[in-house]
Amino acid sequence: MPATMTAASTWLHDAAAVLARLEETQSNAIETASQWCAEAIAADGLVHLFGTGHSRMPVEEMFPRYGSYPGFNPIVELSMTFHTQVVGANGQRQAMFIERQPGLAEVILSNFSFGPLDLMIVFSASGTTAVPVEMARGARARGLRVIAVTSVAQSMSSEPEPAAGQRLLEVADLVIDLCSPSADASVHIAGLESPVGPLSTVGAVAIVNAIKSRTAELLVERGAMPPVISRASAVGPERSRELFEEAYREHARRLARAIGQQGGG
Repeated sequence: MPATMTAASTWLHDAAAVLARLEETQSNAIETASQWCAEAIAADGLVHLFGTGHSRMPVEEMFPRYGSYPGFNPIVELSMTFHTQVVGANGQRQAMFIERQPGLAEVILSNFSFGPLDLMIVFSASGTTAVPVEMARGARARGLRVIAVTSVAQSMSSEPEPAAGQRLLEVADLVIDLCSPSADASVHIAGLESPVGPLSTVGAVAIVNAIKSRTAELLVERGAMPPVISRASAVGPERSRELFEEAYREHARRLARAIGQQGGG
């Protein structure tokens, strides 16, 4: 650690501490989640991933990207995740308003038909707003096991919003703690009222990659590993193109079952 800590080195130190806490305290939950994911994917099912706001980032980190593979189905609504315009049309105020509307999760779920071994992973750092909580509740009502990836400290620091009724961690079958602080941001600077440098994304991205890696290990053991999207630098240009196409075809095949009979069954 530097003799004189700048805000940058403080954040890096805090981020490293989050990763250490994840390994120390969440390894059992990550193992359980990985076992469930491997069971679903090996049985030709899907692991559905849902997040609003900045919690869309771990959804996209899981699939599709280099080093990832079919079996994970990202579900992201642009109305609740399109932040870059900030104000005006499609602005952040609207996204935050929509995320708090009861009933929307049921509309989203009605677009899918779920298999008997499918899972749902819901990402929400706060875990107190209506759409993520109702997404978990609706998935469980349809017979899916639900994994919540949330900050326990952040969630417990405030009451769930009335439209949600419960915290996400209270409606899930398995909870994986992001290990981020209640304020999310961790760096306190003299003369500045609020901390800066959020940590929840670091935890979320670490969790999904840990699950992705362990699930792949389990699928290989089962002889059920789907094609992995790979860079040309790893496998050569021709094989890289082949793997991309194989992975996309496999995802389309699995997803066709999920959206071919709409009605949320």
